[in-house]
Amino acid sequence: MELVSDFLVIGSGIAGLSFALKTANFGTVTIVTKKEAADSNTNHAQGGIASVFSDQDSFDLHIKDTLEAGDGICNREVVETVVKDGPVRIKELIKLGVEFNKKSCSSTSKDVEMGLDLSQEGGHSRKRIVHSQDMTGKEVEKTLLGLARSHNNIRILENHIAIDLITRSTRIKRGAVTATHEDYCCGAYVLDTKAGRVKTFCSKITLLSSGGAGKVYLYTSNPDIATGDGIAMGYRAGTSVANLEFVQFHPTCLYHPDAKNFLISEAVRGEGGCLIDFTGKPFMEKYSDQKDLACRDIVARAIDTELKKSGQDSVFLDISHKPSGFIKNRFPNLYKNCNKFGFDMTKDPLPVVPAAHYMCGGIATDMLGRTDINCLFAVGETACTGLHGANRLASNSLLEALVYAHKAAQQAVKDLQESDFPKPALPAWDEVDTTNSDEQIVVTQNWDEIRRFMWNYVGIVRSDKRLARAKNRIELIAGEIKEYYWHFKVTADLIELRNLATVAELIIECALHRKESRGLHYNIEYPERNDDRWNKDTVIRRPFVG
Repeated sequence: MELVSDFLVIGSGIAGLSFALKTANFGTVTIVTKKEAADSNTNHAQGGIASVFSDQDSFDLHIKDTLEAGDGICNREVVETVVKDGPVRIKELIKLGVEFNKKSCSSTSKDVEMGLDLSQEGGHSRKRIVHSQDMTGKEVEKTLLGLARSHNNIRILENHIAIDLITRSTRIKRGAVTATHEDYCCGAYVLDTKAGRVKTFCSKITLLSSGGAGKVYLYTSNPDIATGDGIAMGYRAGTSVANLEFVQFHPTCLYHPDAKNFLISEAVRGEGGCLIDFTGKPFMEKYSDQKDLACRDIVARAIDTELKKSGQDSVFLDISHKPSGFIKNRFPNLYKNCNKFGFDMTKDPLPVVPAAHYMCGGIATDMLGRTDINCLFAVGETACTGLHGANRLASNSLLEALVYAHKAAQQAVKDLQESDFPKPALPAWDEVDTTNSDEQIVVTQNWDEIRRFMWNYVGIVRSDKRLARAKNRIELIAGEIKEYYWHFKVTADLIELRNLATVAELIIECALHRKESRGLHYNIEYPERNDDRWNKDTVIRRPFVG
């Protein structure tokens, strides 16, 4: 079954929806998303969007904070572009109907810039986080998704998981796709999980915007969908990937057996929350002059160190010294959910631990969101634009997605109008000699093993010995998955496992390559930053398979 559209968008978060809305007036758009459309990392984003609106702030300060967080390998031109474009994109969201918090004293102001209530997070030298209470991502997702659903030129297909990209030179045999590097993308194979059949999607422009890969780790703040699908598909098709050793671990996820993926926003520390050990003593002053407002990599390593020293299961985040009414009004979602798990954050310190949170690396793109495969764009956490460098500054992620979705959409529309797109004869999906699986245990066993050894060996603190162990394990598991994949019909679980293994292998390879400690990559055998040799991106490209 072949479906045709001008634009194919894989993913339904802020990046994919923004791109779809900006291109839909120029051509037909199909959005495929593997669960419900609202199931995205965007929907879970609590803190907000970093942008300069205060008279006490400036573009230069935001640029400086971003570069310092990135620890030497941000692309300065990208940083300047994203920061300076931020206010325009925020105003655009407001015009679309996104409701951000306003200052009560200027709630009647017609001046958007004076009316926004700005908060501060770790690594920021000024208050510049535009937010919708503590549910910013949910508010943005709701608004953009509503607009996309009502647009006549946008078709949203839920419960459709992309398997592989199709390029002009794609040759397929029992699900094994190969491609050349001088190529262009012309669609994707997608599994309709409800119907249980693979569909062929033909498109002139394809966007990968399927989010990150937090589920490659045992403990993560990400939803179950975050299995690195876009990164893995892009790499298999021949795109370059970059900086995948830089995995950001959020310092503060709620520690409770039933609190799956529940993040305690960095904004809690921005509003005065303090990290304390099991005796009630603050400890961040030992690790940074910025104390609790240090960047996430510093805070996560500090917590990891404290836990290893004490043998305790968690540290604690305490904001109970703030007025009860302030906490309930500023953090209504956190307050309500913490109460569900038996914690009253107006009175109780919250037990917290680090968890995998954000991929600073991904598919390498240029400043227009283009990959090194023609007609294929990547935006959002799937992409590596050069903004984050070795460590993402808090709340720069939604900002990056907005700015790059805008730039990618402009270029994609231009390509659509100016390029000649001959329709290739796309090879049909081949299921010859495959059967339904009777060994689901292979999937679950490998899934659990990958996540556990990635946490233990490729986590917050690394060593060459641990990385070598991880490399040995992933090579064995990848071989098992490949054999399994060729013999059985694809399922959503198998597709995700395959992608998870690919991303794990790429993270390990990047981490082994970088013989220094920088930003989010900390190797105890090379504890210092080495600008003479490693002040550069780590770039990997899959060899051509003939």
